[in-house]
Amino acid sequence: MLAQLQANFKQIDQSKYFQSFVIAVIVISALTVGAHTYSLNPTIETLLEWLDSGITLFFMIELIIRYIATNSFRNFFKQGWNIFDTIIVVGSLYPAAGSTVFIARLLRIFRVLRLVSMIPELRMLVNALIKAIPQMGYIALLMFVIFYIYAAVGSMLFAQINPELWQDVSISMLTLFRIATFEDWTDIMYETMAVYNLSWIYYLTFIFLTAFIFLNMMVGTILEVMSEEHKNMKAQASPNQEVATKENIDALHADIKTMQQTIEKLLESQNKNR
Repeated sequence: MLAQLQANFKQIDQSKYFQSFVIAVIVISALTVGAHTYSLNPTIETLLEWLDSGITLFFMIELIIRYIATNSFRNFFKQGWNIFDTIIVVGSLYPAAGSTVFIARLLRIFRVLRLVSMIPELRMLVNALIKAIPQMGYIALLMFVIFYIYAAVGSMLFAQINPELWQDVSISMLTLFRIATFEDWTDIMYETMAVYNLSWIYYLTFIFLTAFIFLNMMVGTILEVMSEEHKNMKAQASPNQEVATKENIDALHADIKTMQQTIEKLLESQNKNR
């Protein structure tokens, strides 16, 4: 009985129609949270509250279906995305009444993140970003060293020209971040060039290092990890396809064998009639 129930729930959980319906509910949940930011009629507010409660109940049922479809408690929580969904759903159970309305709505905003766990392509992107963090961390550390050196040099050279931008190392680093994002950086450069004619070398070398080299290193790291994740996703899908193909071939052989037996019986009956 339990095995049959697990098989049925597993079929429901893996159904594309059910997954599409869950995605639609997540989108509706996001829209209801956004609707609460407008000044609405009290009747509509009440309807939205009921709809929000229904969505929370549906998410609980969907999580229970997925849990029963899994063989055991350990296997369910072995998958990180199941833990993520459980935290999101449990957080949305926070009561929205009185002074807790703001916190409850804030927690329910995060239900939109369940789109990531429902769509394989988004899961692949998030996994790639998480796996790229260690490599990106070293790049960020090297970038911080470059920022610090240039900030110290800039503070020594340009503090008297404009203390608001170059007074100390911390303010200079903020100014360099502004330069790295190309936010009116030419105005800063021309201001210092009025005193130091060759100060353009300082800005161009900094921009070349940060905006071109380090940024491209970040992008390259992410693309490399994404490529590996894409290959892994294809490799995981291939065994399932091979199993499905083998099952189809076996079923075809069985049908052919049945047809052969039927034809043989017909031939035998014809021979007997003769």
